[in-house]
Amino acid sequence: MTDTKTLDRLRELPFGIGEFAGPSRRWLDEFFRDSAWHQMKIEEYREGDTLVVRAELPGVDPDKDIQIEIVDDALLIMAEKTEKSDEAKGHLRRSEFRYGSMTRSVPIPRGVDVSKVSALFKDGVLEIRVVVPEESVPQHSRKVLVRRA
Repeated sequence: MTDTKTLDRLRELPFGIGEFAGPSRRWLDEFFRDSAWHQMKIEEYREGDTLVVRAELPGVDPDKDIQIEIVDDALLIMAEKTEKSDEAKGHLRRSEFRYGSMTRSVPIPRGVDVSKVSALFKDGVLEIRVVVPEESVPQHSRKVLVRRA
């Protein structure tokens, strides 16, 4: 068991090192925050004859970090992120990089008219709209352009 004086001294160390030893269990939050980036959270729902797929992608640049493709009966969402943080306290400096890529595949009905698929990125959320056909027809591959809101 660590006594209170020891914890107080640890908390005074640069960059919050002591917080990893304290009751807040900040180290656990840090672990899950870093590993959570590798999972793209999505939601999908229908609005009339349109399938709407929304993906959380905070901190991603849609002009260069997001790629969307339709291949056969799947909507592929690919994203890549690089995040850098710098922190300075007194004469010490801490720099941290986080990076990774994610891919999600969402099944879509066969016969989607790829020219009617649209994608919009706003406030860290990518929204893709797919008009669902009345009948299934053979599918072709096509990339979808992401526009900024």
